[in-house]
Amino acid sequence: MRKNKKVIITCAPTGSIHTPSMSPHLPVTASQIADAATGAAQAGAAILHLHARSDADGSPSPKAEDFMRFLPRVRQATDAIINISTGGSAMMSLDDRLDGARAAQPELCSLNMGPLIFDFSAAGRRVEEWQHGWEREYVEGSRGRIMYNDNAYIKRIMLEIGREFGTRFEFECYDIGHLYTLAHFADRGLIDPPFLIQGVFGILGGIGPDTRNVAHMVTIADSLFGEDYVFSAFAAGRHQMDFCTQSILLGGNARVGLEDSLYIAPGELAQSNAQQVVKLRSVIEALGREVASPDEARAMLGLKGGDKVAF
Repeated sequence: MRKNKKVIITCAPTGSIHTPSMSPHLPVTASQIADAATGAAQAGAAILHLHARSDADGSPSPKAEDFMRFLPRVRQATDAIINISTGGSAMMSLDDRLDGARAAQPELCSLNMGPLIFDFSAAGRRVEEWQHGWEREYVEGSRGRIMYNDNAYIKRIMLEIGREFGTRFEFECYDIGHLYTLAHFADRGLIDPPFLIQGVFGILGGIGPDTRNVAHMVTIADSLFGEDYVFSAFAAGRHQMDFCTQSILLGGNARVGLEDSLYIAPGELAQSNAQQVVKLRSVIEALGREVASPDEARAMLGLKGGDKVAF
């Protein structure tokens, strides 16, 4: 793993898991997403991992037009690296999931390194009343869905987004086997280092929320990639800050945001994405590390630059 002196903070403001009924602070309109992303960048996030939603009811949307409602605003307001999701949700086809990335041609896209059960049904337990008709079935039905990316899908994303637009990837690894899949594509020459490996912990269906798993993932990644990768980690729900801290202690980077956790402390909803970024920044600085700027993160990850995107 490349151990840089500075820590890259990624913020994921909205995602596709949480729904409007779960928190009044979850950004769901284009204007709210733009404001949340900008606030997170101003607080210290170098990378903004972005999903789109429908303005009508806050449901996850893969449509390029919904991304374009906020992407230009975010770019005008900040120099942060824009990272467009190609994961979307389990309800979307691959072509749907690539719509935003094709239109935006961003510096960075997420790429799930394999299929997995993605059960977030427990997230609805605290909801007393659902605001929109789509929410309850969407959340409770997740126990019966697969977040699907097979090797053919992964290759298509690498070629159609990576090779076509010079976009690099945040490789989301939900289990150890995903590292070996990444190594397979690296060996085939479809991707080039440095690889940004984002370890994802605590999703029911993926690797569990035991902080020892962070060290295990780093150990395996070291054996497969040596110093050809940059590591980051995040965890779902209440495990968020523990896993960020563990990643930093190991020399890595970290991700926060309301996509991953709606809370800032036990039982206390986060008021904003920026609030989580500020908390993570305080942890980083307390550990004697510094926060990377967007341009420093670009250099660390070998990105093409914010002037080469299509928004």
